[in-house]
Amino acid sequence: MADRNDNDMTTPPRLPPRAAGSLMPRFDTPLVPRNSIAGRALIAVVAIMTFLASITTGAVILVSGAATEWQSDVAREITIQVLPAPNRNLDATTDKAAALARAFPGIGDVRAYSKDESAKLLEPWLGSGLSLDTLPVPRLIVIKIASGAAPDTALLRRQLAEQAPGATLDDHRGWIERMRAMTATAIAVGIGILILMLAATVLSVTFATRGAMATNKIVIEVLHFVGAKNGFIAGHFQRHFLLLGLQGGALGGGAAILLFLLANLVSRWSAGSASGEQTSAMFGSFSIGMTGYIAVLGQVILIAVVTAMTSRQTVNRTLEMID
Repeated sequence: MADRNDNDMTTPPRLPPRAAGSLMPRFDTPLVPRNSIAGRALIAVVAIMTFLASITTGAVILVSGAATEWQSDVAREITIQVLPAPNRNLDATTDKAAALARAFPGIGDVRAYSKDESAKLLEPWLGSGLSLDTLPVPRLIVIKIASGAAPDTALLRRQLAEQAPGATLDDHRGWIERMRAMTATAIAVGIGILILMLAATVLSVTFATRGAMATNKIVIEVLHFVGAKNGFIAGHFQRHFLLLGLQGGALGGGAAILLFLLANLVSRWSAGSASGEQTSAMFGSFSIGMTGYIAVLGQVILIAVVTAMTSRQTVNRTLEMID
């Protein structure tokens, strides 16, 4: 009996599995503080980056849409220019060129500008009240191509050279190529700006993650040395920075959407004014459409995912150095 009592006194009692599991430590507070100054600063940085990225995306969509409309309008028109020359009857040559254009297949409408109408086209540059009788002002014929037609401009150009000397055809191909180049440049610049925004966001998240790890260095090292896996620790940081990225992205993207909606309303209010018509001719109605709004929402999600993945990679690299 004595030996049995001695053994009972020296052997620690065994706890049931549930009782032993209940003594494991639990997190009463998150591993990464949620309302820290660094976290609020990161939200502000992400919001600013998302706002600028959304504005850039919307501007690219507006410019691209306006350029497409310009190309469509310009491509549906061609111009005949009748140059004055000694012993040349401008009126007769203009009438002949207009008659050739009307009879040509694929032509929808032909309008020949009179001498007074041609002079009015120069008023924005030369002013009104000037006598243009001594100036070699050319005559213009504006031709609209029929819907769905593709006239042979080369053949029309040859007929004009043979039957209406002095009349030259311009199909505005040079303007269309310049518009395409401008659109491609705007898209390339927008993509470059977006890449820079994402790079700046990655750097900001990297520094914020390292700062959060430095603040909780002791807790992270204890968890690491007692056997906590890197994925467990990195998961806490990933979820934390994912929420920060979503908050900042929602603020920046929402502000950009409100700005575009306000610009659309202002453009509608000023539709009848001269400045409103000029602005509408350049950028349309400032409506980025459903495609633009989906693109902004996609950027919000993209920046949040980039924020979370950057944080996870930073934590994993740092923990590998501890090993």
